[in-house]
Amino acid sequence: MSSKIYPIGIQNFEKIRQDGYFYIDKTALMYQMVKTGSYYFLSRPRRFGKSLLISTLEAYFQGKKELFTGLAVEKLEKDWVKYPILHLDLNIEKYDTPDSLDNILDKSLTAWEKLYGAEPSERSFSLRFAGIIERACKQAGQRVVILVDEYDKPMLQAIGNEELQRQFRNALKPFYGALKTMDGCIKFAFLTGVTKFGKVSVFSDLNNLDDISMRKDYVELCGVSDRELHDTLDAELHEFADVRGVTYDKLCAELKECYDGYHFTHNSIGMYNPFSLLNAFKYKEFGSYWFETGTPTYLVSLLKKHHYDLERMAHEETDAQVLNSIDSESTNPIPVIYQSGYLTIKGYDEEFGIYRLGFPNREVEEGFVRFMLPYYANVNKVESPFEIQKFVREVRSGDYDSFFRRLQSFFADTTYEVIRDQELHYENVLFIVFKLVGFYTKVEYHTSEGRIDLVLQTDKFIYIMEFKLNGSAEEALRQIKDKHYALPFATDGRKLFQIGVNFSAETRNIEKWIVEA
Repeated sequence: MSSKIYPIGIQNFEKIRQDGYFYIDKTALMYQMVKTGSYYFLSRPRRFGKSLLISTLEAYFQGKKELFTGLAVEKLEKDWVKYPILHLDLNIEKYDTPDSLDNILDKSLTAWEKLYGAEPSERSFSLRFAGIIERACKQAGQRVVILVDEYDKPMLQAIGNEELQRQFRNALKPFYGALKTMDGCIKFAFLTGVTKFGKVSVFSDLNNLDDISMRKDYVELCGVSDRELHDTLDAELHEFADVRGVTYDKLCAELKECYDGYHFTHNSIGMYNPFSLLNAFKYKEFGSYWFETGTPTYLVSLLKKHHYDLERMAHEETDAQVLNSIDSESTNPIPVIYQSGYLTIKGYDEEFGIYRLGFPNREVEEGFVRFMLPYYANVNKVESPFEIQKFVREVRSGDYDSFFRRLQSFFADTTYEVIRDQELHYENVLFIVFKLVGFYTKVEYHTSEGRIDLVLQTDKFIYIMEFKLNGSAEEALRQIKDKHYALPFATDGRKLFQIGVNFSAETRNIEKWIVEA
């Protein structure tokens, strides 16, 4: 039996080391970072180990050599100097009013002023921060280390509320600006977050930040690589495979499909989400661990607000500039979705500098699409998973009439505002349904001007469907025949259904389907 204790949800380096938790050594990269620069920014999805990295840096700059016994940095670092550290963690608060940010900044500043003194003339947050940095440096006789965790939490929580975002930005901009003013007193600064807010950013005064989010050298700074997985958990992989009754290779392939696949720059190795991976090892079970710890409601409202075509999500293309910036005024939901970890880099066109994006792995893809269903279709959150199960059963048993009736109920009572872009709404609902059915059967799905063609395969049946918007079901069926869609299956032994479907703008629903077996 494996004796490893997995540090799930534990973000404190000291606790992990003292209590004997499993730890993947990231200290060589940390050391490289400290020795080659002084101001860094790193964006990674949530639950990716950013807070633990900050905690590791903190222990290192406190000179706690004993915590690093047996790790790479023990051999690299000779001096172990203790520096004054200002650690700001914005994770704690729920940011729904302007005061919520003020309170947390004031609380941190007050705590630091107890240590390093205060100056009555320093009234604003930024002046107080600058004063603290200066006095800490003088008192310790060492320059200051500044660590900021989840710098963007207030901005992210205010997405969709432009006034509140503006207030947060106006408070944070001068505050972070103090880092630049006090450069002479600062040894090292490291800021992390999920997103990077672009041009009108809280960082626009801080143009000396080295953003390592897409740097090849630092791909492995957070998360778990394939090499690390096999180097540190090989015995556990064998044990996991035994428990599941599958071969070692099959288990590794399954883990990869479910939790690997995050690429933070082009042509780089994939990274596993550490949170899901360690949970899977702890419980010897595949689950949607990461997805369930935070649901992307703000993303859904962005997608709906911008009338986004969901089918594009799986093969979205964009350039580095878009990936790297989020403007609160932006009309493009893609950067937020990418930086939040729901999409990742799948390919890169060197010539034009264009990135191709897609879902990183099955956990995220399935979790995201499932999550979307009640927001787009007429089905509640409780019923949603059962509806998909029923769809799959109907398709497998050849009961297409029940299938289409259920589909009709998904479009019932669609609110009028959604229907403004009726064709898109209709396509989005179908995309979600067939994407979910596609996790259990084989689905090919194409859309083009006002029509959708679809091939669905189960072990007994093949369905070829053509959906028309404001045409007729007869016309749709004729198209299947005229274009010989059934030809590839001519010698297939399974039963083939050709189905023409019409969607009516008037009833805002599926109006008719004709089936030819």
